[in-house]
Amino acid sequence: MELLGTNEIVSVEEYLSGELVAEIKHEYLGGIVHAMTGGKVRHSKAAVNICRFLGNALEGKPCQPFSSDMKVRIELPEQTRFYYPDAMVVCDSLDDDSTYQDKPVVVIEVLSESTKRVDMGEKRDAYRAVSTLRALLLVDPERPYVTVDRRRENGGFDTEFYTDMGEVIPLAEISAELRMDSIYSGMEI
Repeated sequence: MELLGTNEIVSVEEYLSGELVAEIKHEYLGGIVHAMTGGKVRHSKAAVNICRFLGNALEGKPCQPFSSDMKVRIELPEQTRFYYPDAMVVCDSLDDDSTYQDKPVVVIEVLSESTKRVDMGEKRDAYRAVSTLRALLLVDPERPYVTVDRRRENGGFDTEFYTDMGEVIPLAEISAELRMDSIYSGMEI
């Protein structure tokens, strides 16, 4: 995809076909494509721990977990976006040939120092605009600190904070619970 790294507008179709052959992942914001950077070991450990938990917790259940290899499409009124969350759970999956999902119920982002501002601002707002989203977890890999935005009945969100290694994050949305010590397993805190 020759247009990557430029400020030229790329169509959704060009972006999706380019991602199939790209050596690195890119996020898409209304026609502008942004290369993603690699993460640190702590980031990767937290993401793997969460994906392992989700896989085990959802085995045999109708909802499916996805890792950061799967994009999520977000249709905002003014633009289409594609992000690669660190993990997500989808209960109404697109077909197996799809390269993205668009109905996540739970989205999890492990924060990075270089992207924290974007993750907690622009991405958070975009994820919360997805009508199927019930819970958004923002995980700090440097310390036990998880922010959960949980959708209320009226469509708004309540924000919860988990900071103790002994706490359990309820995920009634997918009939599961996520232990803080599971997220940070194998990491010095």
